[in-house]
Amino acid sequence: MKVEGQVRIPSGCAIAAVISKEGKRMSGDIIYNAMKPMHDRSNGLGGGFSGYGIYPEYKDFYALHLFYDSRATRKKCEEFLKDRFEIVKSEKIPTRTIPEIKDEPIIWRYFVAPFKSLLCSLQLDEKEFVARTVMKINSELLGAYVFSSGKNMGTFKAVGYPEDVGVFYKLEEYEGYCWIAHGRYPTNTPGWWGGAHPFTLLDWSIVHNGEISSYDANRRFIEMFGYKCTLQTDTEVITYIMDYLLRVQGLTLDEAASVVAAPFWSTIEDKTNLAEKEKYTFLRTLFASLLITGPFSIVLGFEGGLMALNDRLKLRSMVVGEKEDKVFIASEEAAIRTMEPDAQNIWAPAGGER
Repeated sequence: MKVEGQVRIPSGCAIAAVISKEGKRMSGDIIYNAMKPMHDRSNGLGGGFSGYGIYPEYKDFYALHLFYDSRATRKKCEEFLKDRFEIVKSEKIPTRTIPEIKDEPIIWRYFVAPFKSLLCSLQLDEKEFVARTVMKINSELLGAYVFSSGKNMGTFKAVGYPEDVGVFYKLEEYEGYCWIAHGRYPTNTPGWWGGAHPFTLLDWSIVHNGEISSYDANRRFIEMFGYKCTLQTDTEVITYIMDYLLRVQGLTLDEAASVVAAPFWSTIEDKTNLAEKEKYTFLRTLFASLLITGPFSIVLGFEGGLMALNDRLKLRSMVVGEKEDKVFIASEEAAIRTMEPDAQNIWAPAGGER
């Protein structure tokens, strides 16, 4: 065992993202190549990507990506899905065999639509129904795990370095208007395929560099509203927090950012705009248990957009750049330069800035 001073622990995890503001689609190799210069931020225990706009031919259907530990589990889960959804296509997710990725589970995807009659009888909208289905499978069906559940988007993740994960999933064969990526350096959980980032629910996908000290408080609050944190990892709870604030509570992105990376009380007290002062006081008071503490940089992907956010003390690196209609986000400028060598307006968001 090496002692302190004999081993370097980098500021754990690598994140990257790119979006075309005009909706132009890009091949997935742009994002996995961006992870190569940040190789040392990961340790091979997790890598993953989310792409938006990648399933235009099935854009009106939810794309469920699942890991299975056996064929028997897959058959059992498919029977469950058939009772709840019209399944228009079911197939193994294409992968290539490479020595860097080992011990892969059964990886399947389904393009589905909830039965209207079931929605009416349960008095639920589509998104709530799909979210509840994901929670039920992940918490009750041992050996099955839903790791992506949005429309016209998909998540691809594994145990391995991210650049190898991208090759494994043949991401160069997909095109999307937005991509986000993560290279994992886990500090409190083991490497597992489901535990790699991004974490997703519906169209939301989160990649996160950091370690939040508020996990238990955040988890206890969010689980009161039907969410089930099955993996004991902080990024999972951040994903559910964002779904709760944005979809369930209807907050804006600015308001959600002001909950998870809330302004200091002293900053709120110094505001001269009374309406702003009251709003931030209300948000901090009502959602006190959803304040995320500890070092973090987060990228949230969603249909049509991206949000990047640092903790209030700016304890994790994050850099942003632009070129024409594209915006690039990464832990390091080197990753941005890999995606676009001539990127302009390179800047680092301040703490709490989105």
